[in-house]
Amino acid sequence: MAAQVFFIIGTSTGFGYYYVEKCLKEGDKVVATARNSSKLSFPDATKDNYLAVDCDVTDGASVTEAFEKGFAHFNRIDVVVNNAGYGLSGEFESLSEQQIRTQMEVNFFGLLNVTREALHYLRDKNSPSGGHIQQITSIGGQRGVPTFSIYCASKWAVEGYTEALSHELKPEWNISLTCIEPGGFRTDWAGRSMAFAEKKHPAYDHINAKETMQKRNGTQAGEPKKGAEAMWEVAKMKDPPLRLVIGSDAYTAIMGKLKTYGENYPKYEKLSNSTDVEGYQRPS
Repeated sequence: MAAQVFFIIGTSTGFGYYYVEKCLKEGDKVVATARNSSKLSFPDATKDNYLAVDCDVTDGASVTEAFEKGFAHFNRIDVVVNNAGYGLSGEFESLSEQQIRTQMEVNFFGLLNVTREALHYLRDKNSPSGGHIQQITSIGGQRGVPTFSIYCASKWAVEGYTEALSHELKPEWNISLTCIEPGGFRTDWAGRSMAFAEKKHPAYDHINAKETMQKRNGTQAGEPKKGAEAMWEVAKMKDPPLRLVIGSDAYTAIMGKLKTYGENYPKYEKLSNSTDVEGYQRPS
C-alpha cells in the first residue's frame, strides 16, 4: 500500500495522537498539528516522515500557515483529518450565549476553515489532484443527546454541510469526504476536556450533567487506539463512504435511529404527500 501524507488536526491526545502513531508505524508521513506543537512527541517520528506545526482552527490565518508549512515540507497532502473539537455539557437554558458561540466556533466554523484550505490543496496544489477529507463528527451528529444540545447542533451542522459539499465537487477532482461518527471512547473528551454550563438553571433540578459525565468517564465502550486505527483503515479505502460509525454503541444507536425513521415517516405518508399543487407530476 502506497505511503500517504496525512494532515491531522488536534494530535496532542486521544484519537489524534493514536492516529499519528498508526500512520508513522505503517510508513505514512504526517503533518501533526496542535495549538502548541512543541509539546508533541512520537516515538517513530523523523525529519523525513513527520512535521509538527501550530494550528488554531478558529484562526483562518493560522490554518493557512499550517497548510503552507505542511505542503512545503512534503510537497503533497493526501488525507486531511478534521479532529479538533470538544464537548459542552449542560441543559440548553443553563448555557451562556458565549459558551454556545464558542462551541460552534470550534466544532463547526473551525472545521470549515480547515476544509476550505484542504479543498484548495487537494484540488489545486496536489499533482495529480485528489485526496480524502475526514470529518471526525460524533454519533451525536445523528441523534440528540440530553445535556448536549449545542454539541449535537455543531455536529449535525458538520454532517449536513459535508453531505451538501460532497454533491458540489467535480468527480475529476478525485476528492472524497467521510463523516466518521464515534460513539463513546475512553479519551479526555468526557474528562478534562469537557466544558460544563456556567450557571445552572433552577428548573432542571432533575438533571446533573457533571455528575453524569463523571460517572461515564472511563467506562465507555471504545478504545481510542482502535478507533484511530479504524479511521486510518477508512483513509486507505479506494471508495470510502460518506458516513461511518465507529464503536459498538454508535452502531447500535444509528441502527435504532434508522428503525425509528423507517417507522415514523411512512406513518404520516398520506399527510406528507397531500400538499402538492394540483396536477403536479412527481419525478420518477
